[in-house]
Amino acid sequence: MTTAVLPMFPLEMVAYQGELLSLHIFEERYQQLLKDCEESNITFGIPTYINNTLSYGTEMQVMQVVKRYPSGAADIICKGLRVFKLVDFYSTLGKRLYAGGEVVYVPFEHNASLDLKKEFVKLLTTFYDLLDVKTPEVAVQTISAFRFAQKMGLNMQQQYELLQISSESDCFYYLIAHLKAAIPTLKSVNRTKELIKLNGHFKNFDPLDFKDYKLE
Repeated sequence: MTTAVLPMFPLEMVAYQGELLSLHIFEERYQQLLKDCEESNITFGIPTYINNTLSYGTEMQVMQVVKRYPSGAADIICKGLRVFKLVDFYSTLGKRLYAGGEVVYVPFEHNASLDLKKEFVKLLTTFYDLLDVKTPEVAVQTISAFRFAQKMGLNMQQQYELLQISSESDCFYYLIAHLKAAIPTLKSVNRTKELIKLNGHFKNFDPLDFKDYKLE
């Protein structure tokens, strides 16, 4: 098992491969990390801090420094590259102020079928319609399983579970199962909202035909 050492920026969030993430860097240790990334063209890791543990995370690359502040703080955009599992963690990396860790990268299998992607997009569109939100334009053939992971109502534990899945098809199955569970709930909520709107209004019910009935 080949390992690598990465600077670490632990956060209580989940970052995904392919995701563009905006961060505000203000602590001195992470200002130093940003400087090292720019000068030495290195990447860093965002391990998810969850349930007082660090285990899985995503390797990140700084793509753009959007704004620098006189204090040394900065607004940056970084991109997720690949998932890793921590083998060891150091509160400081050598003489640097920031943390570091020894990691092993988790291979990811791109094996989702077109039919599976179509099913996901169809359910996602229904989900967004129920929320009265326009679904962004997507290219079904090339859609990433992680593109909408942060915008589907997944809680952090679910996001973290998704991060650990190493098969694209299994990621889509996970998201599809979530949507199938969420859509009926949203429909029920919307029906309740309509009933609330009707409160105090005269209701027009269709007359019932009592010719065929059973008395129980």
